[in-house]
Amino acid sequence: MSWEFGAAVTCIVVTALLGLPIGHAMLASSVVYLLLAGQDMSIAFEQMLNGLYGSYVLLAIPLFIFAADLMNVGSLSDRLLDFCRALVGRFRGGLGHVNVTASLIFSGMSGSAIADAVGMGRIIINLMTKDGKYPPAYAGAITAASSIIGPIIPPSIPMVLFALVSDTSIGFLFLGGVVPGLILGLLLMVVNAWQARVHDYPVDEPVPARELPRITLRAVPALLMPVILLVGIYGGVTTPTEAAALAALYAFLVSTFFYRSVSLRTAYRAVRQSAKSTASVGFLIAGALAFNYVVTVEQVPNVLRDALAGTDLGRLGFLLTVNVILLGLGCLLEANAILLVIVPIFLPTAVALGVDPVHFGVIVVVNTMIGLATPPYGLLLFVVTSITRSPIRQTIRYLLPFLAVLVAGLAIITFVPDVVLWLPRLYGYGG
Repeated sequence: MSWEFGAAVTCIVVTALLGLPIGHAMLASSVVYLLLAGQDMSIAFEQMLNGLYGSYVLLAIPLFIFAADLMNVGSLSDRLLDFCRALVGRFRGGLGHVNVTASLIFSGMSGSAIADAVGMGRIIINLMTKDGKYPPAYAGAITAASSIIGPIIPPSIPMVLFALVSDTSIGFLFLGGVVPGLILGLLLMVVNAWQARVHDYPVDEPVPARELPRITLRAVPALLMPVILLVGIYGGVTTPTEAAALAALYAFLVSTFFYRSVSLRTAYRAVRQSAKSTASVGFLIAGALAFNYVVTVEQVPNVLRDALAGTDLGRLGFLLTVNVILLGLGCLLEANAILLVIVPIFLPTAVALGVDPVHFGVIVVVNTMIGLATPPYGLLLFVVTSITRSPIRQTIRYLLPFLAVLVAGLAIITFVPDVVLWLPRLYGYGG
């Protein structure tokens, strides 16, 4: 690797520390590299345009974002939450269980941890802190922990990005995330039950049995959304991108005509918010595409592969090393940046060691999602503390037991590949 590459990496670090968005920082560093290497600087923009306009799969991202924003401005989130309260709210620490269950269900629609925390999370935090039932910091901690499940259970925007850089089937990646997501949700509920007993959190009044059919019926249209999405993909009716379009259309029709909870003003607000989020993700992808050209020219993946081959780590040693590195980076970097820039560096080594790409993709996504909730710079920490107005130090203290079981879940996913691959193989995956 050359000194020009060192200058480019330094440029990313310095500009990011100064507050420049990571997508802008990667684009600036790519231009610096090309300038110092005496290459045509238009190459950076050529890589951006070819990558963005040549990847049909990227269309799924704005569509999933739009579907999630429609659910947030409409009443789908409220109805799903009522259903979850009726389902698990009767147990000790019930609202904590509702928080996790709602994330499991909502994740089948949004594909985004931030959308889960901002939409469903805001509502459940208000319920948990009402009348002093739960400390605001605890409500924020369990919301941050449960929100990471969103992009692990399909649909998943990070998995779309992994498919972009690895050329792995999105459908099989989605299936691979189902069982790991359920395991992580169960582990979070175990910790919540233990915390509820230790701190004597209240038991909510159970929903009368006669109310259950009515609550379930009100939630059925919202609950059907992930079913339609997955049947479309795995039934061979739609591609994942077409399924994302179907999800956005279904969310719009149900919110507007069935629940009648979306007006022209709220629809416009959803479109505007989706456009902002899409532009942010799009610029990050564009910057990563330009910087990946630099990484390829410098043969960084090959250098790393040769270095790891010399250590004789083996497949499990490699996966353990990747977990440690990605968890560390997750404390500092944005998840999508890790997926687009760091992961392609590891892919050649993973392939050479015979690591299954679907298994590797799920491991990477789980790592980056845990990073969203990991101190000191996990984005979910800042999201939930802005909602609860509680000190981040208190939120972290409540969050640590949840992070511990999430890492334990990551270990299970890493060292027991069948946890990830069992469901894809049922649907014909040959890995």
